[in-house]
Amino acid sequence: MDIFLAAFGALLSVMNPLGTVPIFVGLTQQHSRAERSAVALRTAVSALIILMVSFFAGTYVLAFFGISISSLRIAGGLIIASSGFALLTGRFTEHKGMKRRRVWEDAETRDEISLTPLAIPMIAGPGTISLLITYDQTHTTFPEVLAILGAILSASVVVYVTLRGSHFIVSRMGASGINALSRVIGFVVIAIGVEFVASAAVSLVRSASMGVG
Repeated sequence: MDIFLAAFGALLSVMNPLGTVPIFVGLTQQHSRAERSAVALRTAVSALIILMVSFFAGTYVLAFFGISISSLRIAGGLIIASSGFALLTGRFTEHKGMKRRRVWEDAETRDEISLTPLAIPMIAGPGTISLLITYDQTHTTFPEVLAILGAILSASVVVYVTLRGSHFIVSRMGASGINALSRVIGFVVIAIGVEFVASAAVSLVRSASMGVG
């Protein structure tokens, strides 16, 4: 249960479905309520598939590129921390590349927006993928794997519920309310990224000291 709660909290913070709400609202203004629900469902399912593949393919990705788990944790921690800073400074959309005019124009004219830009990179970005690859390396027992899978599934359900109610959320909270909450989430995301880098640095120092000894 502890692993599930920790993984669920980390995933939800890094994925930050609330930060995707303004993008979702902007791209689905002309959709009916049923169409918005369908887009939200396809986005959540697409994100779920991406997260599952990232988790189970982690070992093979690291082996193929010859990347150590410590290096991945440092790189992933930096990416996660940068996402947190983007949330903290109100630049999450820009950080995901959605401030570029061409990107917006392409998204607005595309019939299917659930996979991209909503699932990738808004929900399942590099930070989320690196987080799951790290979990694949550090949680290897059957109960731990089940806990991680449960966290992935639960986070995907939250993504669906959040996007499905995005127009209601915007009408109630407004842009300022979403921005304020995103800044709080950003602080948590930064802490997660720093923890990743710090733990990897400690591991590298220990390995170096053992090698010298």
